[in-house]
Amino acid sequence: MNSSLDRTDLRILALLQANGRATNAEIAEAVNLSASACLRRVQKLEADGVIAGYAALVDPQALGLGLQAFVRVQLEKHGSAAVQHFVHSVQSWNEVVACHALTGEMDYLLQVVVSDLDDFSRFLLDKLLNESGVGDVNSSFVLRTVKHTRELPIKLA
Repeated sequence: MNSSLDRTDLRILALLQANGRATNAEIAEAVNLSASACLRRVQKLEADGVIAGYAALVDPQALGLGLQAFVRVQLEKHGSAAVQHFVHSVQSWNEVVACHALTGEMDYLLQVVVSDLDDFSRFLLDKLLNESGVGDVNSSFVLRTVKHTRELPIKLA
């Protein structure tokens, strides 16, 4: 943890994670600071990169994106050029909303969001398996989401 963060900073972060649209006045009141002192703290958290950005959380169903899959990927080759080619490819695919390098049998875990199974099939055949250096793929489809949050576990102790 960033040792320069005090309890007030952590409370501000927890509040913003829960409600990114909270006004400075609302945050200041909740953490018992003046509005100007609170604004300075939030600006410092932003400048230091602790607050990485702000975004709207959009319901995929509302956009017709009804199928979500987790795809485990193993590369054919593991040299620097092969890895860079794969990473560059993944970054250009809008269907991939998250990509994590892994330890273990598979090299990467992709979170893919598409409209339906036909759309997933096109993604798999036309992009993932087409010239990206992928040797093996294993896909699992989301049946139901039990928990989904972007909030990190902030310890206020």
